[in-house]
Amino acid sequence: MSHRENVQAVIDGILKREILETFDRYYADDVVMSENGVDERVGKAANREYEEAFVNGVTFHGAEVGDVVVEGDKSVVEWVFDLTPNGGDRTLQKQAAVQTWRDGRIVREVFYHG
Repeated sequence: MSHRENVQAVIDGILKREILETFDRYYADDVVMSENGVDERVGKAANREYEEAFVNGVTFHGAEVGDVVVEGDKSVVEWVFDLTPNGGDRTLQKQAAVQTWRDGRIVREVFYHG
């Protein structure tokens, strides 16, 4: 698959609410992820644990995708997530996911939000 096709496959998986399955398929073993570029989480195991906590901590109502930019080994996806945190109020969470890809997998992802 091309880089653009891989980016679209990740988007499609999230929209189908297959977040953990998509993570398992498209994230590298040495992936580094962070929120707003701070407190980096290193490695697939640590990041999957973080993703599991997110998935289990919200009711996911849906998502919308804004702009998608694919250039070289980089991609940026604008998201609006409609969710309700456990014990909280329904909200729209807006973020941009900036990704670096290698060999068909994400090796770095920074979520910019807030």
